[in-house]
Amino acid sequence: MIGCVKTSGRLTACAVAGLLAALPACSESGGQGSSGAGARSGAEARAGAPRGTDSARTKAPGTVFRGGRPGAAGTGDPYFPQLGNGGYDVTHYALTLDYDPGNGRLEGTAEITAKATADLSTFNLDLLGMEVLGATVDGGAAQYRQDGQELTLRPRHHLRKGAAFRGVVRYAGTPESITHDHGWREGWLRTARGAVAFGEPTGSMSWFPGSHHPSDKASYDITITVPKGVQAISNGQLRARRTSGDRTTFHWHQAEPMASHVATVAIGSYDISTSRTRSGVPIVSAMDTTADMDEEDTAVLGRFPEIMEWAERRFGPYPFASAGLIVDQAADVPYALETQTRPTIPAGIFHTTNVVHELAHQWFGNSVTPRTWRDMWLNEGFATYAEWLWTEDHDGATAQDHFDRNHAKAADDDEWDFPPADPPSAADISGQPVYVRGAMVIHKVRQALGDEGFRSLVRGWTLRHRHGHASTDDFTAYVEATAGRDLDSIWDSWLHGHGKPA
Repeated sequence: MIGCVKTSGRLTACAVAGLLAALPACSESGGQGSSGAGARSGAEARAGAPRGTDSARTKAPGTVFRGGRPGAAGTGDPYFPQLGNGGYDVTHYALTLDYDPGNGRLEGTAEITAKATADLSTFNLDLLGMEVLGATVDGGAAQYRQDGQELTLRPRHHLRKGAAFRGVVRYAGTPESITHDHGWREGWLRTARGAVAFGEPTGSMSWFPGSHHPSDKASYDITITVPKGVQAISNGQLRARRTSGDRTTFHWHQAEPMASHVATVAIGSYDISTSRTRSGVPIVSAMDTTADMDEEDTAVLGRFPEIMEWAERRFGPYPFASAGLIVDQAADVPYALETQTRPTIPAGIFHTTNVVHELAHQWFGNSVTPRTWRDMWLNEGFATYAEWLWTEDHDGATAQDHFDRNHAKAADDDEWDFPPADPPSAADISGQPVYVRGAMVIHKVRQALGDEGFRSLVRGWTLRHRHGHASTDDFTAYVEATAGRDLDSIWDSWLHGHGKPA
């Protein structure tokens, strides 16, 4: 993610700023839910989604297990303790959505395949502002209760540790956007002809129920039905597009694991362009037809395969089966987001620097995902450093130039407000030290290892944790193992130290 500042009447220069403030741990939505599960929703029926069955349930025939306990309502993240849920691990989401841009109503069915990591009598999902219409677990009606952002399901039979299970939740309503103290929004953002979903760090729970913490990644099938003539873009590869009457359904498949905060749906009017990289990765990009794009913007879009190939040389093999961009005029947000395989960039800030930054996140943040939001600097420090490497490799300022210019800032500059690995609050996880000082940590590592050692370290890091998770401790241990010595002077001063390092 990257925020922007306005220069010369157009949003063209990017500056990292404090971004998303904390969402209250348990915001109130529609009060208490009820129990039971009815017929399939219109969205589910139109998409031909199967009814829930008991194919994944593992239990001895004729036995009923009653030894479970309630799963935790959150992961205990240091900044968002209620996000995510304990007692299970999601392996796949099948989301079937039907959206009416005219009135903003969304109907959804979320089929969640998961594995119990504890004996469960109930388990929780994160869902904010939508009404649950019914739920099943392994084909049987499940009781449910909504309390703020927490949706609690009680299966008919308890779930044994190690058992695979499938929960299905039908829901509907007008999704909410989440507005933070600084006025920036995330979640389901309604536009004139559709909507755009921005999920970092809390917004995905506004449009589908799930375990919304980066530590729980899964594959996805996202099927969206919209009025004929309107397009729906999402993550991964387009598997099917079909029109029936006055409605069109798009089915997108994201095979590689994805954290929910980088899942997206963009609904509207788009020009679609396709190409391939030299390594064969298909590129599908969507350009908002209402965007005021000039020749320079078109040239940036045309350079995307080149930027991809540069990133692969720097960071290692591209980690996903597809790539592209979403450029949207109507999202009305002042930041870009690294939505997986297809970063979303507002038209007013669509330029090479942002493309490089958000593309780098496909390695740093999306494939190698932080274990908690405290590890956010691993995402943003590397993505910011990618900007420095790009200019260095294209006859511009070197990474050392960028480092020196930032280090020259006064000791009271907000760049030194806190250590990048220790933001003081949830409101600070996208603050400037996370981005710029995080990049300076990466540069100090490069200085310690030398250029060739650094290149090898980065490619090794992205392969070691490909499609997985990593923490700050994982990174520092990996760097020291590669270097063959401790680097406490870097960690103590630049990563964890307070104030401006000498």
